[in-house]
Amino acid sequence: MSLILCIETGTNICSVGIARDGELVSLRESVEGRDHAKHVGVFVDELLRETGVMPDELDAVAVGMGPGSYTGLRIGVSFAKGLCYGLQIPLVAVGSLDALAQVAIEDNEAGILAIEAWDDAVLCPMVDARRMEVYTRLYNAKGEPLSEVSAEVVDEHTFADVRRDRQLVIFGNGAEKCCEVLSDATYINVAPSARGLARLAEQRLQAGQTEDIAYFEPFYLKDFVVIPSKKKLL
Repeated sequence: MSLILCIETGTNICSVGIARDGELVSLRESVEGRDHAKHVGVFVDELLRETGVMPDELDAVAVGMGPGSYTGLRIGVSFAKGLCYGLQIPLVAVGSLDALAQVAIEDNEAGILAIEAWDDAVLCPMVDARRMEVYTRLYNAKGEPLSEVSAEVVDEHTFADVRRDRQLVIFGNGAEKCCEVLSDATYINVAPSARGLARLAEQRLQAGQTEDIAYFEPFYLKDFVVIPSKKKLL
């Protein structure tokens, strides 16, 4: 039996959950913005108290590795690494787009979504970057990747070959802004969440796919760019 603490902080949502054998036990989330440093530790403490799990009973910590917000990812990964180091337990990294696709799959399994011909659909989770750019990857309805992770500036030609032949289902915090230009795609309200890490983290832990705590870094996809302030200093 595995107990895994799951942390996803790569977007404006701060999400923390505890999973037992790949199934979510309890969850805490905040959509108040990017103040994740204030929330993540509090959420972990609340979940441990709520579930009666002692920190030394955890078998691993799983974290959404990105792509996503530079600051959000650093907060989540740094916190996860600190816990793993202190408790001497493994760190499991899960792609944030993989986890987001998993949330959609589980919502469909639970009957929350009403998508016709789901089994033939192409899933397209989107994490917001800036303007019309998103981080994305294509999956089949089982969550198996059909493309590499990429940063896409979305216009009417994006994924045109897929949209021509199959139903493209878009979701995530970067999807709503794309609805107008991808008018033939199907938009569903599915957000990034730690609950999407539960099954995937269990699979990776059982397969021995863990990270080197000392050297692991988030998957940013793009370099962080500092934009100089236009304000004049007196």
